[in-house]
Amino acid sequence: MSVTTTDTRGASALPESGPRRLYSDAERARRDATKWTLVQGILAPLQFIVFLISLALVLRYLFTGLGYDAATLSIVIKTAFLFAIMVTGAIWEKVVFGQYLFAPAFFWEDVFSFGVIALHSLYIYALYTDALSTTGLMYLALAAYAAYVVNAGQFLWKLRMARLDAEARA
Repeated sequence: MSVTTTDTRGASALPESGPRRLYSDAERARRDATKWTLVQGILAPLQFIVFLISLALVLRYLFTGLGYDAATLSIVIKTAFLFAIMVTGAIWEKVVFGQYLFAPAFFWEDVFSFGVIALHSLYIYALYTDALSTTGLMYLALAAYAAYVVNAGQFLWKLRMARLDAEARA
């Protein structure tokens, strides 16, 4: 016999002995009903495409010394996408979980997202204040991009967990 519990908002009961679900039934319904899920679903792959293009331009500059302006513009565009996805993601979290950031289901992803944002913001600051050389800026961008890849992996893992959970319940 399994004992059931509810979370502090009265979300659907879960067996204590079973795996923790990413979404309660109510959260899943809100996730599926909100337009912000679609917005995230569009922005995330677009951001990844911008990242790949920018990464190629940054590496081209570092290897050849050519294309600094294109690489710089691409990093600024990538940073804009990052801020857009962070703002819309916070709205999505508010709709689905009732809080703008650090919902338990995405706590560590949000924590790491702030590190990614900090690195991208540091790049923008260094760019506009001439705090780093052009090569230093590109290496900072690569550090920001490495953090972004880790963070994207966190979110892809959560997406997979949600799909496996949905399949198990079907």
